[in-house]
Amino acid sequence: MSLDPEAKLAELGLKLPEASKPVAAYIPTRIVGNLLWVAGQVPIVPGADGKPQVLFKGAVPGQVTIEQAQQCAKQCVLNGLAAVKSEIGSLSCVRQVVRVGVFVCSEAGFTEQPKVANAASELLVQVFGPAGQHARAAVGSIALPLGAAVEVEFLFEIDPECPR
Repeated sequence: MSLDPEAKLAELGLKLPEASKPVAAYIPTRIVGNLLWVAGQVPIVPGADGKPQVLFKGAVPGQVTIEQAQQCAKQCVLNGLAAVKSEIGSLSCVRQVVRVGVFVCSEAGFTEQPKVANAASELLVQVFGPAGQHARAAVGSIALPLGAAVEVEFLFEIDPECPR
């Protein structure tokens, strides 16, 4: 990959947060061969008191607007990329984004989950270029962990030559 994903993030005015710690009985990442799975990420951000908090909570579109859910999806990507960097040391070790699963806390009858998921997909393409294109699921859910409006999981192919 010719793009430097971390330089691209800086160019976009985005900064990776610290990788989140698991909030339940799981690990944040798992490498099998050249594949790196990243556990579902919710839109955790630092609160005014410095403690982690969920960016937006509730169901789309009644409690959380589509635009706010899109912000959540982008934050989930940043949190996922922070987990990747924590695991493999550099986003430059990502060969391609393989699959993304986007879960949207949805009110009954809401069917625009792809609009929310597009925010995550588009950010990944901005950061990784053509290697950021991926297969995807955009799924509605009645509830998500910590009351989050959005959760995103990832599957990446990584360069086996990169140090771990």
